[in-house]
Amino acid sequence: EDPSSSSSMQNSVAPELPGFYYDPEKNRYFRLLPGHNNHNPLTKDSIQHKAMECKRLRLLEEEEKQKKTTRAGLNSSVLLQKRQLGLLSSTSYCRLVHELKVNCMQRRKIEIHSPDSSVAGTNNFKIIVADVACERIFTVNDVEHGGCKYGIINLSGLGKESLTVEMYDNLYFTNRKVNSVCWASLTHPDSHFSLTHFSKLCLMGIAETPGCASLLPASLFSSTNPGDRPGMLCSFKISTAWSCAWCLNPQADNCFSTGLTRRVLVTNVVTGHRQTFGTSSDVLAQQFATQTPVLYNGCRSGEIFSIDVRQRNRRGQSWKATRLFHGSAVTSIHLMEAEHYLMAADMAGKIKLWDLRTAKCVKQYKGHYNEYALLPLHVNEEEGLLIAVGQDCYTRIWSLQDAHLLRTIPSPHPSSKDAIPSVVFSSRLGGSRGVPGLLMAVKQDLYHFSYN
Repeated sequence: EDPSSSSSMQNSVAPELPGFYYDPEKNRYFRLLPGHNNHNPLTKDSIQHKAMECKRLRLLEEEEKQKKTTRAGLNSSVLLQKRQLGLLSSTSYCRLVHELKVNCMQRRKIEIHSPDSSVAGTNNFKIIVADVACERIFTVNDVEHGGCKYGIINLSGLGKESLTVEMYDNLYFTNRKVNSVCWASLTHPDSHFSLTHFSKLCLMGIAETPGCASLLPASLFSSTNPGDRPGMLCSFKISTAWSCAWCLNPQADNCFSTGLTRRVLVTNVVTGHRQTFGTSSDVLAQQFATQTPVLYNGCRSGEIFSIDVRQRNRRGQSWKATRLFHGSAVTSIHLMEAEHYLMAADMAGKIKLWDLRTAKCVKQYKGHYNEYALLPLHVNEEEGLLIAVGQDCYTRIWSLQDAHLLRTIPSPHPSSKDAIPSVVFSSRLGGSRGVPGLLMAVKQDLYHFSYN
């Protein structure tokens, strides 16, 4: 008999007594004491933390032994046989192969090199965001004396056996919390041969009031002559900012949006023109459509709505188009490539796939854990995968097609509020010749989960 199942059964049978904790291993009750009691700090929080840590260590041990579970009867030889017999289409075959490879990914630590060796690996990762080609990753790091530091990691070294990356820091500091970051792209008439030199970073979402929005050139983070680097392109003060999004549709060229407290602010960085749309709730998540100049917004109230940014400001909220509703604050949204579906996650741990044509939820992805944090979603349609990191510090991977939970990856570090991993998943980590895999940044470390 499984010891964990028998223990949980005993615990469920034992009645719960106010002020006492039942230990199934010792088969007796213990008095719960206040959390500030340092002599015998037996509290519900400490008990839960101990149980979570035991579970994490057990899962890490299973990861090392490669005791990972996937769909029953799914293995490479069976898939190949079904494909040869014509029982699987090429699309289904590729999707199931990706599921197998996701379950075979092994964790390896990445060595981070920096021109300034004194700061390499000394600050905790807070946010990592990859550019479109997944050649570089922008990082936000907490610094010891408070505030944040920004940097860029070059992923070209991931294809080598050494697994090393180059990290370039910049001395742009803020003593406030960065809520949201997105990549932006400003192009020059002569830049068609090398857009990377004109790629910019849109740094948004300073939590405190007054906050600020900043647009930084990526060339600030390089090993070239510091005297040749441009300065900050755009920076302006705003009220409390929660989210940001950059528009790639030519009808709203060079525009970005900022989700504020009960407001949406759309700004053209070239002309300086601004549009303001009043909302009834804080805007915590945003994304522009590519085929049309439409902005999707997720709110603290649980509402998701769209705005056509070509229209002029209107009084009231008559400009709202598509409207969807979650039961809790929406923390992340992702518009699918065909732009007929929208994925959204909320603070109740619900992840839903919405059909924008019918305004109905068509799928739910179960297992995600969240209570109050702003946690992103990562969707890879090419490989049919959905990735999300929960507030419990577990990284979960689902099949997009049938919402099956494929894998749960424990954090290499003990779970805590300041150690929630930040991840990036791509089919081509390191550029066009890169390999599929998952990058995980937690504390001061960077890990690579590569396909085998």
